[in-house]
Formats: sequence, C-alpha cells, structure tokens
Amino acid sequence: MATDHIRYDLLAQNALRGVVRTVLADVGKKGLPGEHHFKITFNTAAPGVRLSDRMRAQYPEAMTIILQHQFWDLHVDDTGFEVGLSFGGVPERLAVPFDAVTAFFDPAVQFGFQFETLDAAAAGGQSAPQAAPVVDKRALPAGTGKADLKPDTPPAPSDAKPADKSGDQPPPEGGGAEVVRLDRFRKK
Repeated sequence: MATDHIRYDLLAQNALRGVVRTVLADVGKKGLPGEHHFKITFNTAAPGVRLSDRMRAQYPEAMTIILQHQFWDLHVDDTGFEVGLSFGGVPERLAVPFDAVTAFFDPAVQFGFQFETLDAAAAGGQSAPQAAPVVDKRALPAGTGKADLKPDTPPAPSDAKPADKSGDQPPPEGGGAEVVRLDRFRKK
C-alpha cells in the first residue's frame, strides 16, 4: 500500500471543521435561520475545553450540547467557540476548540459530520492512516415529517454519553440513508 504523504484524511477533517466554524460564525452574527439547530458532541478532556468542574464531573469523556432556543453569547474565532447554556437551570459558559468536536448534526435538514480520532498508539505511527470523517446526509422518512433518528445520532444534553464510534452497523431496514465511511474507498 502506498503511503499518503499528503494526508488527505487530515485535510478532509480540517475542511469539514471549517464548515462547522463557518456555520457557527454565521449563527453568532445573525442567529439561527428557519428551523436549523445543532447538536454538537465534543471531547470534554481535549486540550482547550473549558467547562465547570460540575459539568466535567458529569461528562468526563464526551458531551453533546444543543444550540436551539436557549443559548446566548455565541462567540466564534478561528480555533473554537464559546457559548452560554443552561444545565438543570444553572447557567454555564463553555469554550470548545474545533479540534475537540467529534460530531456536528443539524436535525432540521438531517445533515451532519462525525469526526473520528485515533487512539494514542496509532497516532504515534507515521504510516498509520487517520480515521476519516463520516459524512452523514439523512433523508426524512416519506410522509412522516419527522426525522428518522438513528442510534448514532448524538444524545441530548440531559442524557449525553460518549459518542458511539462503531458506525459499522448495517443500515436499518425500511430505508433511510446510509452512513458512508471514506475508509471504505481506500485501497487496502
């Protein structure tokens, strides 16, 4: 197998994180358009993540937040975003670097990205391929008007859990979109 010296996988992840950055920056300036809202999952232990000790104790590995009706002071820069949210009636200020984001999903249009990371052992090897982002474009079930949320959809903040990284499940019966991993197309 040829060695990828260009590192297309990293370039693709950076480009997709740029989409998240652009969308959040626009929302920070203009507010949420239409029915759009976002579920954002991030690694709470990643460098640069700022959250209260209470929230870090409750979500030591990963957390999903929803930016929809009750958030304030969304500030976005080149490296991450800060936002005010309320958890159990207690206001909190979170700072999340884009590198810590593991999933981004807009339920209004059933579109999202899931970023995968390597474990520490694989990250050290030069020739170990990085996991590629998963691009997820889901369709609404015909005639229902409600989203067909799959098990890999990030949970709401009240029941946030670490994001499922398996993703190798067969598509559900009865239709729906399939999550496609870019890894499938790499030569092995």
